[in-house]
Amino acid sequence: MNELRKLRFEDLGEAVWEARSLLESGYTRQGQWSLGQICQHLVLVQDPSIDGYPSWMSLFAPLRPLMRRWLLPKLLADNSPPGIRTSSTFMPAQNAEDALEVTRFEQSVKRLKARSEPFFAQPAFGKLSNTRILQIHSAHAAHHLRFLEP
Repeated sequence: MNELRKLRFEDLGEAVWEARSLLESGYTRQGQWSLGQICQHLVLVQDPSIDGYPSWMSLFAPLRPLMRRWLLPKLLADNSPPGIRTSSTFMPAQNAEDALEVTRFEQSVKRLKARSEPFFAQPAFGKLSNTRILQIHSAHAAHHLRFLEP
């Protein structure tokens, strides 16, 4: 695998722009997921910030202080580590269609950015400000989209 691109988004709108750009230009995968799979995964992770997380995820609450200290700085870094396992709840379908999932990602981002009420507590990190949750989602998008080379 080639060295991954360095991506950093100050705003989730930049991530949508990057996804649309990759859709238009085409891309080469440096990882396992297509653009459609990445966008589907991002939506699956983002939407519970508004809609709520599955109740079983509250089992991780005792680990939140450790996760905020250990994992959150890594996630927010420009070069977060690849290979962090995710729950099957957040795994994309193998046949995720690029154009459809980019559109769904854009819709999800619009919902997040329009929200004025507090987001639901994040399973790994707990209750955070809306600004911090949006930063986490922006960093998460950059982490995954860096695996696609225009």
